[in-house]
Parts: sequence; structure tokens; C-alpha cells
Amino acid sequence: MKRYKRILILLAVLVVCCAVTFGVSRYQEEQEKIASTDEVVLTIDPETVTALSWDYGEESFAFHREDGWLYDDDEAFPVDADTMEELLSTFESFGVAFVIEDVEDYDQYGLEEPTCTIHIDTDDASYEILLGAFSTMDQQRYVSIGDGKVYLAASDPMEVYEKELSDLIDNDEVPVFDLAEQLTFSGAADYAISYQEENDVSYSDEDVYTTTVDGKTIPLDSSLVDSYLSTVQGLDLTNYVNYKATEEDLETYGLAEPELQFGMDYVTLDENGDEQDGSFLLSVSRDPEEKAAEEAEAEAEAEAEAAEETDEAETDEEEETFTAYARVGESPIVYQITEAEYNDLMACTADDLRHQEIFPCDFDQVTALEITLEGETYAITSEVTEDEETEEEVRTYYFQEETLEVETLSEALTALTADSFTEESADGQEEIRLTLSLSNDHYPTMELAFYRYDGASCLAEVDGATLALVPRSQVMALVEAVQAFVLN
Repeated sequence: MKRYKRILILLAVLVVCCAVTFGVSRYQEEQEKIASTDEVVLTIDPETVTALSWDYGEESFAFHREDGWLYDDDEAFPVDADTMEELLSTFESFGVAFVIEDVEDYDQYGLEEPTCTIHIDTDDASYEILLGAFSTMDQQRYVSIGDGKVYLAASDPMEVYEKELSDLIDNDEVPVFDLAEQLTFSGAADYAISYQEENDVSYSDEDVYTTTVDGKTIPLDSSLVDSYLSTVQGLDLTNYVNYKATEEDLETYGLAEPELQFGMDYVTLDENGDEQDGSFLLSVSRDPEEKAAEEAEAEAEAEAEAAEETDEAETDEEEETFTAYARVGESPIVYQITEAEYNDLMACTADDLRHQEIFPCDFDQVTALEITLEGETYAITSEVTEDEETEEEVRTYYFQEETLEVETLSEALTALTADSFTEESADGQEEIRLTLSLSNDHYPTMELAFYRYDGASCLAEVDGATLALVPRSQVMALVEAVQAFVLN
């Protein structure tokens, strides 16, 4: 009997709880009316805004407008006007997906302690916008604009307002250009490059960049110059270390007298196809103290190595650091760049950008060869005929009146590549010499000679002038290609 009474009491309590819960839910439904909508609830013209500030987490930003945008904490900070426009455009026509009216409990929407509080002042009004919790069910954020309602925003303002100070700086930019007319280098390299589509020194129509080395104009490898320009254009100028650098600061960063200054005069085409001239200057340096310490360490290691006192184990354990900086023109902003970016920018000498191939022409330009090998001279001739099927011109090569397959010879000749350029005179044994007749207006003939230098390298001469050291293995491949048809 007692057990039966206990069950009845529990059932009664359950009924009361259900009734209370139902009543509360009915009450809240009556108090808070929820409806879907596509209403635009806030319209603020960005042009009328005089101040903008917002807080979220530990971040707090405040800006005001005087001619341009200024950062309240430091008016020297270069504010990115485009980013400010992006921030303000969020509320230029602020649309919502749901509206909740007659709100009693803002806390359930995360608006008692909002994720972000935004203040906007215009010429004649002030606005406070609260960004609350993010509804995972609706994938939208609760927002209050101070009108007693709560909205689910059609787009989340936090996607725009979740910023760091570095996101708000007006970073320098490398210009987009259609043509680089003149490139100049000073410091690590000291010379100029000119763009000349028609010049008297090119090996092919692709050679449009020239420079002067020891009073002689030479063509540069267009692919290498274009690659260098791509390196400059791809430079990541976002990691600023100082946005109001003084002369003393520039000394600290090594930029008062930079290791390298790269200048460019360029042309861009506007929307009408008209040419617009521009110029760009970039300064680059290693951290002076770090570089000096590295040089001192290298010198000490060299001395210790000479005295056979190098502790290799200790050297291997040391962690190397690398810090380098860049600056655009006279900008007050100094950026830190990566080791890879620094190394790519410093690889800018004429030797870095000239043709690395000892024979920089297409083998198709060769009309005849005279090859001297081990005291014997061999002649290769050619003639152009028309293919009966394709009616295209085909060049056929001959050795001792027999048709010669030159694929191996061609590959070996065009594979010859400079390890390093040098003016050192040849005094070793001559390995092989080639005199080439070419169908090239600027270079009708070219003489290549290769001399033994050491076990790993040969010295290459072009038209009687020393050019470079090349891998001995490449020269031996050329020798073997010649021997293959000479010895039959």
C-alpha cells in the first residue's frame, strides 16, 4: 500500500513538472516572437563614418577619420584604407535571416557578455553593435543593434572583424607591371639591365635583356631575368617589424646602407591600353649583428680547421639563426623576410642572370662543325632538304660523306653548363675544340675550346676568351659523343 502511494506521489510530481515546463515554454513563446526575415536592419553609409572601434577577446582597436584614417593609439601607424572600407561595408546594408522580438534573456544568445562589441560614429549618430554566440544549428551569429531585438545575421561580421593589428596596416606593395624597361643593382651587385627586343648581341629572339660586362654588351638569359622579377613580385611584405623606422632604426636593420638595392623602371598598360610609367626601389640587408657574428664564427672555424682543432660535434649542435630585412623606397615600414627570399634576391649578379649554357644556341642553327680532338681535325657538314611527306625543311648532317645522326652530339653540346664564371687563363691540356658555323645573324661562327683544369672541372673558352669552369664529366660526354662517330 505504501509503495502504491509513493508511485502516485511521483506521478503527481511529474505531471506538475511537465505542466510547469509547458507553461514556461508557452510563456517564452509569447514573450519572444521568432520569425524568419530577409530584412535589412542597419544601413550606415561608410562615407559618413567618423570613428570606428571594436573589442573582442583581448584585442581592442579604435580609429578616427581626419582626411584619412588614424589609429587612436598611434597616429603614425599607416592604416589600410581598403581594410577600413571592408570593415564598414559590413554594415552598409546589414541583412538578417531571423528576428527575435521582445527579448527577455540576452544571455542565452551570448549578448550579456558579447564576443565582440563594435562602436560606429557618424556625423549625426552613434551605433553600438553586439556580436553574440554563434548558432551551430543555424550556422549564423546572434547580433544586437540596440533596438530590443536579437537577430541572426545573414553573414557573420566576425569573419571581417576578427583582426590583428598587422591585418590593418597599409603594407607596401610590389607593383604589377607589363614591361620592365630598366633594372639597376647596387651593393652586392653594381650594374644595369636594359630591355631591348632588337639588339645586336642576342643568341635568339628570346634574348631581350642585355647588360655590359667589362665594356662588352652581352645578352642575359630572359628566363632567368623573368624568374628574378617573379621573385621580387612574389615577395611577402606582410611581416613588419617597424612601421615608423627612424634613421637610427635603419642602422639597426642594416638598411641605412643596404647590402642590395634593386631598382626598376617599368611600364603598365591602363584599361585603355595606354602606357603608364612607374619606378620601384627595394633595399635588402641581413641583420648586421647576426651577419658579423656569423662571419666571425666562420673565420674562427677556418683558423681552427687550419690548426686541426675543429670540434665538429660542437659545431653540429649549434642552432643557426637567420634574420633579414627589406624596405620599399623611402617607406617607414621595415619587413622581415625569409632566408629563402633573401638568398633569391641576392642571386642577382650578371653571372647569375646570364646564359649558363656554354653553347646558348639551338643545335638547329649549326650548319657545319670542325672538331679537333687528340690532334686530329674532323669536319661535319650539312644540307637542307624538303621532306617529301610534310614538305618541311629538314637539315641533314654528314661525316665523311655519310649521313650522321647527331642526337647524342647535340645533347652533349647543349648540356655544357657553367659551374662558375672566371677570367682565369687556360694552362692545362686541351681536351677538345669545336668551330661551329651557325645560321645566326649575330654569331655566324663560334669557337669553343675546353682545357683540363682539375679532376672535376674543365676551363671553357668561347671565341678565344675564358668564360667558365664546367663539370669535367660534361666535357667527357662531349668527347665520347665525337669518338662514337669518329671511331665508328
